[in-house]
Amino acid sequence: MIRTARTADLAAIAALHTRARATYYEGHIPEEAYLGDAEIQRTREGWSRAIARDAAEGGVLCAEQDGELTGVAAYRTENGETTLTQLHVDPVHWRRGTGAALHAACVEVWRRAGIGQVRLEVYEHNLRAQAFYATQGWLADPAAARSGSHRTLWLEVDRVPAASGE
Repeated sequence: MIRTARTADLAAIAALHTRARATYYEGHIPEEAYLGDAEIQRTREGWSRAIARDAAEGGVLCAEQDGELTGVAAYRTENGETTLTQLHVDPVHWRRGTGAALHAACVEVWRRAGIGQVRLEVYEHNLRAQAFYATQGWLADPAAARSGSHRTLWLEVDRVPAASGE
């Protein structure tokens, strides 16, 4: 089930976010940068702001199975540009369709809001995420300046097939 995040989800979202990030940052950046106390606090604060955001400015969607949070996605619209800021699936739930269902729900929200194009930045070493986004229709922007160790991808919402009852 995909639903809108609630304030009560904050601890579970932050924990899932931390577990997911550890899978692709491990061995590439210092552990303190993704598992340190300061980073965990920053993560909680960021998700708290995202959950509290006005719907016109973005949203947070949760994937849930049998009462357990299995994935989370966040997007934000600012200055007329919409960005998929986060999409994480708990590693124990990989390859079960959770990410695709979350993505389809985001696309449907964007479509209903009249958003035609969305951007995201993906960590250059996260090849799993890059492959996932490619299957969802995201394209690399060869003209975009790199954002540190991240690559910019774009999705034309109008070109993504409508979700089929997910």
